[in-house]
Amino acid sequence: MSLSKSLFLLLAAAVLEAGGDALVRTGLHARTPAKLGWFLAAALTLFGYGYVVNSPPWDFGKLLGVYVVVFFLVAQAISWIVYDQKPSSAVLLGGAFIVVGGAIISYSSISN
Repeated sequence: MSLSKSLFLLLAAAVLEAGGDALVRTGLHARTPAKLGWFLAAALTLFGYGYVVNSPPWDFGKLLGVYVVVFFLVAQAISWIVYDQKPSSAVLLGGAFIVVGGAIISYSSISN
């Protein structure tokens, strides 16, 4: 599988996972009649995530190291855009460690 296709699938999976989590959160705070709709949308979205991330024949351990980086970035973007919650200094510092860890895993995967 090409690098660009792999990155696209990782990005799609991260959007689906973080988006599904956001839908659950929205459902938890919604009025009672709307809760079921939000939860159903979340369930379908999270199923889509599971399908997208698990259908390619990837080395799951190495994939997860890189996926965590993409998920972190997408989750922070959703948090900022949807919930108006800018990442704190601590989140940015921790996120830098996540990105560095993903780069190490990616580099070791390429060089092996």
